[in-house]
Amino acid sequence: MISFNQVNKRYPGGFEALKNVTFELAKGEMAFLTGHSGAGKSTLLKLIAAIERPNSGSVLVNNQNVSALKSAALPYLRRNIGMIFQDHKLLFDRSVFDNVQLPLEICGFDHRETGKRVRAALDKVGLLGREKANPIALSGGEQQRLCIARAIVNRPSILLADEPTGNLDAEYAQEIMKIFDSFHQVGATLLISTHDAGVLKNARTINLRQGEIQTAPGKEGMP
Repeated sequence: MISFNQVNKRYPGGFEALKNVTFELAKGEMAFLTGHSGAGKSTLLKLIAAIERPNSGSVLVNNQNVSALKSAALPYLRRNIGMIFQDHKLLFDRSVFDNVQLPLEICGFDHRETGKRVRAALDKVGLLGREKANPIALSGGEQQRLCIARAIVNRPSILLADEPTGNLDAEYAQEIMKIFDSFHQVGATLLISTHDAGVLKNARTINLRQGEIQTAPGKEGMP
């Protein structure tokens, strides 16, 4: 499903965000991406969604070499990927409903199908009664759930989350993780970046340190 082979990413100015990163994430697997601030977690997720491109090495998603895709092919790749950004990227001049509807509008979904999918996604995250609200009226935890609804409304096979519990208290963090667990149970592939040790449980962990994967026996490297 996702495969990195000797991937290097260097930003202008010489900063090496990722160094010789190699790992595989199987279809339907859930894993946590951990590491210190600046370890390369966000960069790694952006490479999967082709928001960034590697300087060398290959990134395969559903057997496609993402780094070799032309710009015209990227929207089709991203239809299968839901991404939850660390800074939310919500549209505060639009309603909760409109925020979730946007990915479907971009993909050209029929208006009636759009309404059904948006309400189903909002119901999944417990926000169905807030569809007319503006995001600014939501709590931090509700805004995070809104981001999840927007990421999953297109029913992607891959879900990427960048520090989804970073600014939440323990109770809200557990609620968010239960939502992710439910997507995992129906076969979605999840890669979740986090520094919150409380959400890791016994799941597979891919740990980054200064852009390189650190092997932890019994975790990274498991099939």
